[in-house]
Amino acid sequence: MSQPSNSENRRVILAEGKHLRLVREGHWEYAERTKATSAVVIVAVTDDRRLLLAEQYRIPVGKRVIELPAGLVGDIEGEETDELEGAARRELLEETGYEAESVHVMAMGPPTSGLATELVALVVARGLKQVAAGGGIESEQIEVHAIPLDRVASWLQEQASRDVLIDPKVYAGLYFAEQT
Repeated sequence: MSQPSNSENRRVILAEGKHLRLVREGHWEYAERTKATSAVVIVAVTDDRRLLLAEQYRIPVGKRVIELPAGLVGDIEGEETDELEGAARRELLEETGYEAESVHVMAMGPPTSGLATELVALVVARGLKQVAAGGGIESEQIEVHAIPLDRVASWLQEQASRDVLIDPKVYAGLYFAEQT
């Protein structure tokens, strides 16, 4: 399949905010981040085989969502050249209160290629040690869950039955969690 010609791909910025930009290119409309270069999603498994999950209210969907710890890369002033591994360590500590002995990028790709330009890296964190309470930045109010790997699937079903949304990346993360 060929790409449309450049004349069909004229790029028009429809709207721009502090964090997002809405673009039309040809007949396609999509979003892109104004500062961040990508995002990291952290698959963090403790030495006693518990998966760390973050639960928080997400305004765009109007519900609480259970996710893997995650964050943007290159969005902090002075840290625009932040590496994936560094961002993963920062976000893991900020959201869960854990530090990792090692972090490894396992996969990278677009989670919503028909909607946004964002690329997401799935990062496995090992050798975890809790050094703080976590909870994210003030506006996030993250509740951290450490769920035994052999109970994650049933626990997620219980949460979904309480009308909590489950980010599908959690299920992708389980694949890598089982490999650790």
